[in-house]
Amino acid sequence: MSAMLRSVFIFIFAALAIAGAELGKEISSAQYLHYIFKPLTTITIFFFAWHSKPVISRTYQQAILAGIICSLIGDIFLMSPSSVFRQGFLCGLLSFLLAHICFLRALLTDSRFAGKPLAFVSIAALGIINLSILWPGLPSALQIPVVAYVCLLLCMTAQAISRGLQLRSMSGRLALIGGLCFMLSDTLLAYNRFYAPIAHSPLLILSSYYLALWLIAASVTSFPSE
Repeated sequence: MSAMLRSVFIFIFAALAIAGAELGKEISSAQYLHYIFKPLTTITIFFFAWHSKPVISRTYQQAILAGIICSLIGDIFLMSPSSVFRQGFLCGLLSFLLAHICFLRALLTDSRFAGKPLAFVSIAALGIINLSILWPGLPSALQIPVVAYVCLLLCMTAQAISRGLQLRSMSGRLALIGGLCFMLSDTLLAYNRFYAPIAHSPLLILSSYYLALWLIAASVTSFPSE
């Protein structure tokens, strides 16, 4: 199966997962689409990265694959109804924290940490602003986990930007945009949960999330010009 065909399946599965989440607000049975296709989309992205050839490096690919697996576990925890598993959000948060550690490990295989300091300063400033706005709405039990998660997310995103600017390659650009999309998705999720409801939040959050994962997975490939 070609990379293009795998990408088509990812798009279809993601659309079904998003449709299930959106329609599930009005039609309870539609929620099953979300439960089935949300993890299935992430699994398909995993195989997309796994079958990529040629790869930047085996170490880079393995770290990205580990991050996608952690994201899959996070997907399952986050979509678990609170009536079934009360700690689903916290476990999902920790799973994605591990995912960002894996992604950061990949991004450090071929570029210096904070090679572009301005990227780190800019992303840190944005993170501080968002956290200060969200802080009053955070439950006390989640404050420390959320701060830890935000630090890892911002670090991963800043390193993706720094790596992209250092390498100036297709892989670097894909991971750079993927990191920014991940930050956008998580920012929307946080505002929707802890600040104020966002209209069509599943569409906005999941579309940016799946785009982020797909771009990060695509960055595994070594393109001819590199």
